Amino acid sequence: MTPETALSLAGVSYTYPGSGSPALDGIGLEIRRGEIVLVTGPTGAGKTTLCLAASGILHHEYGGTLEGSITILGKSVRDYRSMAGIGRHVGVVFDDADAQLIFSTVEEEVASGLENLGISREEMQRRLHDVMEATGIAGLADRAPHTLSGGQKQRVAIAATLALGTEVLILDEPTAELDAEATAAIAALLRRLADEGTAVLIVEQKLDALAAVADRMVLIEGGAITHEGSPAQAVHDALTESGARRPVLAAAPRRGAPPIISVRGLVHRYDGVTALGGVDLEVAPGEIVAVVGENGSGKTTLVKHFNGLLRPTEGSVFVDGLDAAKVPVAELARHVGLVFQNPDTMLFAETVEEEVAFGLKNIDPGDPGQPVDAALREVGLLHRKAVYPRSLSRGERQRLAIACVIAMRPKVIVLDEPTTGLDARESARVMETLDRLRRDGHTVIMVTHDLLLGEAYADRLVRMEQGCVRV
Repeated sequence: MTPETALSLAGVSYTYPGSGSPALDGIGLEIRRGEIVLVTGPTGAGKTTLCLAASGILHHEYGGTLEGSITILGKSVRDYRSMAGIGRHVGVVFDDADAQLIFSTVEEEVASGLENLGISREEMQRRLHDVMEATGIAGLADRAPHTLSGGQKQRVAIAATLALGTEVLILDEPTAELDAEATAAIAALLRRLADEGTAVLIVEQKLDALAAVADRMVLIEGGAITHEGSPAQAVHDALTESGARRPVLAAAPRRGAPPIISVRGLVHRYDGVTALGGVDLEVAPGEIVAVVGENGSGKTTLVKHFNGLLRPTEGSVFVDGLDAAKVPVAELARHVGLVFQNPDTMLFAETVEEEVAFGLKNIDPGDPGQPVDAALREVGLLHRKAVYPRSLSRGERQRLAIACVIAMRPKVIVLDEPTTGLDARESARVMETLDRLRRDGHTVIMVTHDLLLGEAYADRLVRMEQGCVRV
């Protein structure tokens, strides 16, 4: 191992408790100081498990069987007493930003780790200012994290980690919920940190912006490294494959029919902050509508009004003839199903089958067996019905969340960033599922910052900007 090596994995294999096959199989990887290594691969390939291994989390906090050696700054992870010791040298950002945000304001969130470093107040303020400006969250300093969009939360989680100034950064899908502008800004910031000597390991599916700043790209398939080399060639191959994706040809929506969703003058404020500033929108039965826009433009706030999770500050929302401001959420759930952008917020049962059956039992206490099987068959998970949901890949968990909603057969299905963190093949599979649902008579509304995805699969785009719909 050369002196400049910051992170080394040699012959690393890992099997999760209760699993019959390894999630990692003989991984060998070295990352030097000042180097950015970009890791990609299909959904379920072992990318997140690699991050858990490289950060020492598998050794210190998981069970299962871990083989091989993992070295951070020349010291084995086994020789660090705890994750607190590793945390002084390694910063980690995972794709679930909500799990990392616990303070009442954004500024407190970013400053929290700095207070334990023993640095001067002046240095703390300098770092806080610099990282919040660099990640584009300076204007959110006094906001409560729970009021932010998914992309804004992700930037806060990144800022809180970068502020620590650790020698090694490990980031799992750090830009999954970011728009193109924010992704480019984070990529440039990571390149600057690497040029100053930080070792950076990034797991990502969004290859173009991050490959431009990476030194090497690693492809993982089936828990093993199958390719390692130039980012340029890997991006060319990936774009060639994704470019072959064909738009879905589906039955036309029922134009001329009364709108299934009607929004008039919708205003919504969070603690005095205007998130929606007078939205007018109609959605026809049988449409696939893509709501697009930058992070914080109001996309998620808008769709949460469709099932009563949010109520209008001003204006009105009618869903299938029902006033969404007055009808109980349980009643709206019979008409509108919402799949959240992070599927893990919806999953808590012991098996896939129980997960889908839970919602059905709330609306129909009879035997849910047939609808459960039909929903799982629709999303390609019938053969996984006895599996623990958290052991599924990200793409499988996304499809399971969709199954939980479609089992209840709502007329309208709303999906918030349905392809976040998924590879091109898995994204296409999710979108093909949505097209089949439309063919079965459902109306589909998806929130996405992927403009190309919306153009390929939706009947029309609804563009959001600063809380308003722009034509």
